Amino acid sequence: MPSRFLFVFCRKEMEACEAYERRHQKVVEDAHRNHEKAVQFLKKSMSRIRQKEAKEELKTQEHMEKRMQAVLSLKNNITSNRETLRTLQVRDKAKALEAKKQEVKMRGAILAEGGDVTKEIFLHKQRVELERQKQEFTEQQKSRKIEIVARILQEEAYVEKQKKHQARAEALRSQGKLQDSLKWRIKTWQYIENACEDPKSWRTPSACSLVDDKSSSVVDFSETALQDMSHENDDEEANETLAEPEFTGLWSQEYETDPKPVGASKMERKIFTENLEKLRSGIIRKQVVSGHEFKGCPFYSKPSLIHFKDFDVGKTYKKKIILINASYSVNFCKLVGVSEHLKDFINIQFDPPGQMSAGMSCEVVVTFKPMINEVLEGKVTFLAQNGSFSIPLKCTTKRCLALDKELIDFGTHVVGETISRTIILTNRGALGTRFKLQTSVGDNGTCTTAKSSLERMVELVTQAQHPVCLLEQLSQDALITEADLEAENAQSPAEPPPEEEPIEITLGKVTEGEIGPFSSIKLQIIFTPSVPGDVHAEFEIAFDNPNCKPLHFSVIGVSVDVPVWVPNPNVDLKICMYDRLYQDCIIIRTKAALRLKFEVCKELSNHMELLPKTGYIQAQSSFSVQLKFLPRHSLPEEAGKYFDTETRVLEVPVTIMIADKTKPVEFIVHAIVTTSDLEISPAEVNFGYCTIYEAVQTTITLTNKSILPQEFGFVGLPEFVEIQPSDGFGILLPLESLNLDIIFKANKAKEYSFELTCKSEINRQFKLSCKAVGVHPPLELSHSLVKFAATALNDVSTATLYVINAHVSLNCFTHAVPRIGKGEIAPVGPTSFEFLVPEDSPVTIMPSVGTVLPGKKCLIQVYFKPVLSEQLIREEAFQMLCRADAKRTMLKKIRESEIKCKYLVSRVCNVIFCLPALVLDCCVTTLFLLSSYDNILVLSSSEEYIAAQYSLTRNFTGKFERYIIPCFVASGDIDEKIGSENLKYSPYNTLYLELHCPAVAPSVVVTSNNGKNIINFGEVAVGHRVIKRITIQNISQEQLALGFSILNPNGPFLLVSPVGTLEPGENQFLFISFCPNESKLFFETLDIRSIKGTLTLSITGQGVAPSIACSVEGDMLDMGYVIAKEKVTSTFKIQNTSTLPLRYSIKLESLSQTRDKEQQRLPFFIMCPPGWTDFVGTQNYSGLSVFNIFPVEGIIEPGKSQDFTVTFSPDHESLYYSDCLKVVLFGKEIAREIWLKGAARNHMMFVEGGDPLDVPLESLAITSPMSEEAAKGELEEPAKSLLLSLEYIQAETSGTPAVRELKIGAIRTAQFASKKPDHPLMVAAVLTLKGDIKESYKVLFIARVVCT
Repeated sequence: MPSRFLFVFCRKEMEACEAYERRHQKVVEDAHRNHEKAVQFLKKSMSRIRQKEAKEELKTQEHMEKRMQAVLSLKNNITSNRETLRTLQVRDKAKALEAKKQEVKMRGAILAEGGDVTKEIFLHKQRVELERQKQEFTEQQKSRKIEIVARILQEEAYVEKQKKHQARAEALRSQGKLQDSLKWRIKTWQYIENACEDPKSWRTPSACSLVDDKSSSVVDFSETALQDMSHENDDEEANETLAEPEFTGLWSQEYETDPKPVGASKMERKIFTENLEKLRSGIIRKQVVSGHEFKGCPFYSKPSLIHFKDFDVGKTYKKKIILINASYSVNFCKLVGVSEHLKDFINIQFDPPGQMSAGMSCEVVVTFKPMINEVLEGKVTFLAQNGSFSIPLKCTTKRCLALDKELIDFGTHVVGETISRTIILTNRGALGTRFKLQTSVGDNGTCTTAKSSLERMVELVTQAQHPVCLLEQLSQDALITEADLEAENAQSPAEPPPEEEPIEITLGKVTEGEIGPFSSIKLQIIFTPSVPGDVHAEFEIAFDNPNCKPLHFSVIGVSVDVPVWVPNPNVDLKICMYDRLYQDCIIIRTKAALRLKFEVCKELSNHMELLPKTGYIQAQSSFSVQLKFLPRHSLPEEAGKYFDTETRVLEVPVTIMIADKTKPVEFIVHAIVTTSDLEISPAEVNFGYCTIYEAVQTTITLTNKSILPQEFGFVGLPEFVEIQPSDGFGILLPLESLNLDIIFKANKAKEYSFELTCKSEINRQFKLSCKAVGVHPPLELSHSLVKFAATALNDVSTATLYVINAHVSLNCFTHAVPRIGKGEIAPVGPTSFEFLVPEDSPVTIMPSVGTVLPGKKCLIQVYFKPVLSEQLIREEAFQMLCRADAKRTMLKKIRESEIKCKYLVSRVCNVIFCLPALVLDCCVTTLFLLSSYDNILVLSSSEEYIAAQYSLTRNFTGKFERYIIPCFVASGDIDEKIGSENLKYSPYNTLYLELHCPAVAPSVVVTSNNGKNIINFGEVAVGHRVIKRITIQNISQEQLALGFSILNPNGPFLLVSPVGTLEPGENQFLFISFCPNESKLFFETLDIRSIKGTLTLSITGQGVAPSIACSVEGDMLDMGYVIAKEKVTSTFKIQNTSTLPLRYSIKLESLSQTRDKEQQRLPFFIMCPPGWTDFVGTQNYSGLSVFNIFPVEGIIEPGKSQDFTVTFSPDHESLYYSDCLKVVLFGKEIAREIWLKGAARNHMMFVEGGDPLDVPLESLAITSPMSEEAAKGELEEPAKSLLLSLEYIQAETSGTPAVRELKIGAIRTAQFASKKPDHPLMVAAVLTLKGDIKESYKVLFIARVVCT
């Protein structure tokens, strides 16, 4: 048992573990899947955001382009208007000049004849004026005759129309109402009989059925009649729409068509069969004819919309449409079907016509049988050879009704009068219905009407539930005669009961009836005031059709009980201006003959008047009074309470006094009084000083103080003044302000003082005072306006002009002289100028300062080089930094979310909901970064700055800038001024140069070197060559042919590989080499020309001569003595004194490639050539180099130094070890040569001196040194000899002893460094004297070696 229990427990534990692993695996898979979905969602969101930003940028660019185009078009319009105005002015001047010439000729002729000139000219002008008046009168007579004839013809046509209309109305009346009532009665009894005979076929009558042909709004009570009428309508419609043609076409004949074209080849028949099979299987193919692909709807339908209007349920309607082949060639057409929700109501009859040529047509019959009374919409779909197309289908029900107004205002009337108004009920749909006009619930303004017998009969029919009950109820009214019906119709439904109070607002005769489709009925409302006061009534028009909602309207009126009244008690004079006369006619009515007196309140007696002031009026007549209103500026103070100063509304009560009556009659005059002033701000304009070569513009504001629009115009302008826009004419809206530009151009040097007159439409004048001083400068510019051609970024455009000094004489009577107003005349002599160019502008003027002699001119060149502004580049770089940081933050958040997903598997479903918060956090982080980058300064040498400049250059769309450059003028020569003394000048003589600078995007850009156009080779050693590669790209949409400017043939720069053409978006390489031949700075420009612009590359480089300084004094480095087979080191420094890094290499003469050849020559002590020395001395027997140098090669930076270590390691004794060390720069130039020298001894002690006993060169036969064992077996080496030549000169008195020096030395060695010698070293030498007497001496040398 325990084992079994343990087995069961283990199995359950394993199953639990497996279930847990499956759940865990499922959760992990769900987490991965949800993560992928979240990532996709995030990518889509980011792509939508980018697309939205791109669209917004595109819209902004389009908006800016539209604004630029609008500004350019406005400028062109202004220019054309100016030119037109100038042309008209010139023409008017020519006409006036011609008239003056004719007048002068006439005067001369009259004087020649001896007549009176003044009289004759006056008579001539009168004759001309009389002829002009006669011509105008003749034209007016002709136009009046035409108008009279036209009116006569209109009246005759109107009379004939009225006669015809009256004849038709009488004919309709003669038919009488008997026929209508009999038809009603007959149809009623037919319905009753049918209902009694066949109870199953009985139905409730429909209020929307069609009836009589003439009335078009009769109720149909029989289903059988409805079916008959539907069949009749179907037959009639079929006869109307499907009429047979005069001759039968091919489509009506049943032929078996062969799908193969007649006379076609086998290949064509095969292609035709394949196309036909593709069409039948629904495969769509493109239709290409003569290289043009057909796009669009392959068939046009006529009509384009299948519309069934105003249908009735149960009827059948048919429409025929025509399909026309609109494609380029033969096509086929196949019916696909109609919309799914229309299949129960729509049936399509369509016989496929087979192949149809372009322009051919076929017919489609659409049958509609409605079963529900609802609006239906859908489409009929067809399939053609090159695509499907559809025709929209629409079915609309019948609709009605509307009133022309909802309020009837009778106004004020006297008790006892009767006034009527009409309201029109219009049915705008095709559904007829019955209406009833009655008062609204709870309103007592009108009385209710009695029901007629026919109405009661219809109600009984609708309420009956069984035919027997129907007969019992109808039998009571069956004997109603025609006379009873006429009497009921004649009885007024609005007549109040005698026991009720009289009602003032009643209805007319027509209160109910039938209104047919697309018809209207006039309903009469009568107002009979009986009691003074206000009357109000509400009416309702109800309809039998439940789909038609009731219509409501209101009626109001006022009744007064006075013998005199004014039909219009409120006289509205609208808006009036001060000092303008306004008149109106007031009608007064009365019941009796009375004497009336008209009075205006005292406050307005100076502004308003009624004429006549007293009048007599007959009974039951009217009287007219003339109202005159002339508001003056004192009206606001005098009117008092009748005038509101804020709203400027005037309400004046006018009193009509009636003789023998205490109660007067009043009416009110309303008016809004406004001013007619036009305010000009400022009131005075001072143009200041203006040269004769320029125009000065100032802006004034013209304000309309009135609440009415006013026309204005500046008239009588002097020839030196111009007002724009519209030449100073226009219309000002109420309280509108308009800015006008006044342009003043002085024609000579003087003081100007004038007034400009602005007139309004009511002939009011407003003055504007103007002052100015004309200046004639001593210098003038040949062109005051320079328009540069469209220049690409970093390209240069050049323009040429002249500064002219035309002042050569002080005589002011022969010509205009330079002066300021009426001041002193400028002196004749050299005159200086200076152009002041703004600092940040892309314009350069050369020379900007100069002097011009009298009668001479100076050439000026203006350069325009558009570049991107520093601020714009820094803003773009800042935005790029922000975007990069936002992207990094987003990626960091995503990584964090991935880590959370791995560790929080149980909460993986919440990751999707956390993503919006993640995006929000990224946005907040981006905003924080934007706020934190406000103080960051992007350096011009940083990568972000260069990338931003490159991006802006590629995306540059164009820019237009306008600059006005002042040119200051001073008398005198600028080269002759003393020290800091300034020339005498006046700021009023300043000239101005206007520059129009359009900049466009470049077609070719440099993509290498971060987009820089400057190629800097830096410092290059003289005689060395450096090659750089430049990448250029065509960013335009066209192929460009490139041309290059010529570099200096004798210069250091050379274009190695020019490029011929550049395709759109293509990159090409240019190779430019630099090889300086002297130590100086070189600069050249290379122009890359294309049809769209020029790209200028600035090439610069500096040639530098390399120079070094060595710490070795002289040309020799002596290594001293060393014991053979030991070594000694020495150090020296070489410093780079030039400004470029030096690449050096150290070479020894003993290791040169030519050393073997040099060893084959005889030694120099044998040949003894003059000036020849051999630097290479004794070498080691082992073949290893005696002298070693470290380092051998490397680079020395400018201003730095390098330590070199020389190692001397001889392998045998010799005093003539030597070699030559060469410092070679850049592998070519030898900068320094050092002679290395050293000596080797076998022992520590040595003696040297005396005459040489050997040669400095060893034997050519090099013997290897003896081994130590062999040396031990040998005898002791013989003594070394020294030769001392002593020359003793015997003088007469005494002789000077001969002296020679011997050097004794000890060599530092490492062999005895650890030993301390106890005894001094002793060496014996034999000194032999050879001469007349031979003597020998033994010399002892004792030396003590001391280590320091």
